[in-house]
Amino acid sequence: MYFVDRKSEPMIKFATTCLFLLLFHNGIYAQNLVLKPGININKSVRIKKAVYDFSKNSSAAKPAVIIEGNDITIDFSQATLIGNTDITHPDIYQGIAVQVQNSRKVTIKNLTAKGYKLALLARNVEELVIENCDFSYNYRPRLQSSQQKEDVSDWLSYHQNEKDEWLRYGAGVYLSQCSKAVVRNCRITGNQNALLMTGCSNGLIYNNDFSFNSGLGIGMYRCSGNRIAYNRLIFNIRGYSHGVYQRGQDSAGILAFEQCNGNLFYKNNVTHSGDGFFLWAGQSTMESGSGGCNDNLLLENDFSYAATNGIELTFSRNTVSGNRIFECENGIWGGYSFNTIIRNNRFRNNKTAIAIEHGQENSISYNLFDQDKQAIRLWANEKQPADWGYVQHRDTRSRGYNIVSNSFNRNSTVFNFSRTSGLHVFSNTFSGYDQLFRTDNTVTDLDTTMYYEILEQVEKDTSISLPEIISPADPFKGTGNWAGRKNIRMTEWGPYDFRYPLIWNSNPADTSAWMEFELLGPKGKWTVKNKKGLDSLSATKGGFPAKLRAKRTANGRGARDIQLELEYTGEAIISPFGEKIPKGRRYPFRFTQFFQPLDWEVLWFKMDTAYYNPLHETGLFAPTVRMAPVKRDTADQLDYAWWNGLKAGENVYDQFITTAGSRTPLPAGDYELSVTWQDAVRVYVGDQIVLNEWKVLPKGADSAPNRRIKLHLTSNQYIRVDHLGFSGFSALGIKLLPVR
Repeated sequence: MYFVDRKSEPMIKFATTCLFLLLFHNGIYAQNLVLKPGININKSVRIKKAVYDFSKNSSAAKPAVIIEGNDITIDFSQATLIGNTDITHPDIYQGIAVQVQNSRKVTIKNLTAKGYKLALLARNVEELVIENCDFSYNYRPRLQSSQQKEDVSDWLSYHQNEKDEWLRYGAGVYLSQCSKAVVRNCRITGNQNALLMTGCSNGLIYNNDFSFNSGLGIGMYRCSGNRIAYNRLIFNIRGYSHGVYQRGQDSAGILAFEQCNGNLFYKNNVTHSGDGFFLWAGQSTMESGSGGCNDNLLLENDFSYAATNGIELTFSRNTVSGNRIFECENGIWGGYSFNTIIRNNRFRNNKTAIAIEHGQENSISYNLFDQDKQAIRLWANEKQPADWGYVQHRDTRSRGYNIVSNSFNRNSTVFNFSRTSGLHVFSNTFSGYDQLFRTDNTVTDLDTTMYYEILEQVEKDTSISLPEIISPADPFKGTGNWAGRKNIRMTEWGPYDFRYPLIWNSNPADTSAWMEFELLGPKGKWTVKNKKGLDSLSATKGGFPAKLRAKRTANGRGARDIQLELEYTGEAIISPFGEKIPKGRRYPFRFTQFFQPLDWEVLWFKMDTAYYNPLHETGLFAPTVRMAPVKRDTADQLDYAWWNGLKAGENVYDQFITTAGSRTPLPAGDYELSVTWQDAVRVYVGDQIVLNEWKVLPKGADSAPNRRIKLHLTSNQYIRVDHLGFSGFSALGIKLLPVR
């Protein structure tokens, strides 16, 4: 068990000092300063409350407000800074609202900033305090994944941030090299990311609501000694369609990436995210075998209802105690974890409660397992990637487990072990299982004898210091009604936040003629105003919540152009873009789905860039060589992803060329061509190049760029695509959509 040693709490003094500075700072306020774009502030000041529309002055080059100084407080008095007034296109936002730099003991409070790429950027600031601020509805991309299928362009990659590469993703708050920062009582929703931190130490992040974002609630890179407590970090997710796919696409409630050590995560509500908690040791550890994200303590948090892993801990040493982890693919994924303690947690309804590959000397004790399909899965792979430095420098056998004093209830399989040795399994209780042990002859030294010295070890109390929080928030209050992954509903701008009316297709994988809809929203009434592509509606008006059924009208060859528009009247609502709609005002909301099959003729050719490189030549093929395709296909849409080359029959080609062409059966009009790719691509409409990305970009594990191109097409227009693929991950996807 853990107990608090109050005598060893340096964070108490830290928090008390911050409060003292807040109430009795020695700066003198200048009264009601009116902001001008590009203003520099270097002393304590109170800003005049107003809405400052800086949209005409917003640029990526210069912040709207620059703060630099020591021992100062800037009270924004609930002022609002606006960087872009086009609220329906947050993917084009740029610029910085407030930048704080090279300073010490700066307090920023009572500020709202929206319509920016970054609401607040702080660099090299010691003892920064950010409080009572709202940095919602800033940058977020338009997601390309649908309910029917994910799009690989939505995957995120955090593998490098040495030069602030994460800035491309935007954030409500971005802290770089900030020690002893305090962020409290802030709200960030409707962004891609809420709070990103790099090179930050000994900070205190508490009582914040960073929820309903499409990337990260809190992201940390090379951050150590921080205390993250009492935060509400729910629904930070992308890449999920209930019952169809659950990918997460590397979204997370909390991310700890690359050498994040000695952080405390205490009493946070982190449900309904891609991963609840996502920890990765880092590239330096993967190359050298040393370091990691070590000695972090996850204590009494809720990591339930994650699309993938409630907690992911890899290549590191950590402690997970007293957490709640329900209904995830994996409650804990602990690949290559070592000397990790997992104790006193509650697991329920996970596909696998604890899954660890190549783990060493880990302890699993006093946990409650209930209705997980597998309770504990331990294994090692027969082969490991030869290019991993970690494998070359470390012992990566699966070995040395103490599994003691756990309670297993109604688990289909309790223990599933393979290629693992040195297992001490005793003093556990079991009820209602189908299979107790699933093992084979690769498991050695499985010992069920009771060892009192091991019991003493797992029962040993450990002293920890908790930060003293004045008036801690209850981040769990009021979220019980959203229990279950079924309540994750992804829109093209992020997770649905229950504050506006929504038409939700509840049977997206059903190929029958009937479509089922849930009508969700605040208290009010709805009325059908228009429909297209649907017939036989089961109702035309009603209240919330409701269910609606409709039949697709015939539209040859699988084409779909479905539009359903309703009108809402009722309680005040907040739109998906943060717009406040007063009570009683009519509010239109709609569902659309479009798919036009095309007759694509697709050919693949082998490529050898050592002999002829199309990236540097005028043609796809050498002029003196006649190339025969190694593979052919016909398709009604282009949607390809390749891992480790093109497979064609018995052959695998590390380098290959894809060509595809089709005529559009659509009438003349305005359309949007959505292109997802990895490696090089060119797209032609007629004889005109509309997309020319004839270069190889840096690769993420599953990520790819996407570009949407507005076009005016004539009838029977011809579209052609050239694509170059290389080893690793490659992708090509084309969608044609009408401009609504």
